[in-house]
Amino acid sequence: MNLTPKQLRILNRIRETRLTRGYSPTMQELADELGVSKVTVFEHVEALIKKGALKRQANKARSLEVSPDLDLPDEKANTKLPLLGSIAAGSPIEAVETREHLDLAELFAPSKGTVGGNTFVLKVRGDSMIDEQICDGDFVVCEKRNAARNGQTVVALLDTGEATLKKMYKERDGRIRLQPANDKYEPRYCRPDELQIQGVCIGVVRTY
Repeated sequence: MNLTPKQLRILNRIRETRLTRGYSPTMQELADELGVSKVTVFEHVEALIKKGALKRQANKARSLEVSPDLDLPDEKANTKLPLLGSIAAGSPIEAVETREHLDLAELFAPSKGTVGGNTFVLKVRGDSMIDEQICDGDFVVCEKRNAARNGQTVVALLDTGEATLKKMYKERDGRIRLQPANDKYEPRYCRPDELQIQGVCIGVVRTY
């Protein structure tokens, strides 16, 4: 499929927003992202729908969705890195080179039985999870889910529109406790209808 760079950016933005928020961006949000007018975005979207790259439900807001049959270029990127062996973080050990690879896509693959099998990445801002070794600037790899078990670190979308990364616990009184991993912060309590679980953290990536 012949796609322009701006059309690829639109598709990627729609896909990422649906993964992280559960719904599509508006035409204005797409226009702001590309630095163009809303009319230009509308023309690109209509062209993408005609090409079969995008789907849209009639008379429904935020319903744009990337066609499941479309493989975007970044999805074909090489996710394998050479695994050269082990290194000691305690007593010294003999360094032995191996001929293996660490496949990041396989390492962070969704758990068995998960519907859709979607993973996404978010950049962490703040220090509320430092006791879980999740620091400001880290990237958390998340598996898209709408439910979680007690003690799991989740991406929670509150009814205020705020998204937060916290450990989730179900209290006996029916409330949900979103627990930070930093004594400087207090836990937040919500009713089940006051938040949506968007995903569960399955890994952390840190660059230096």
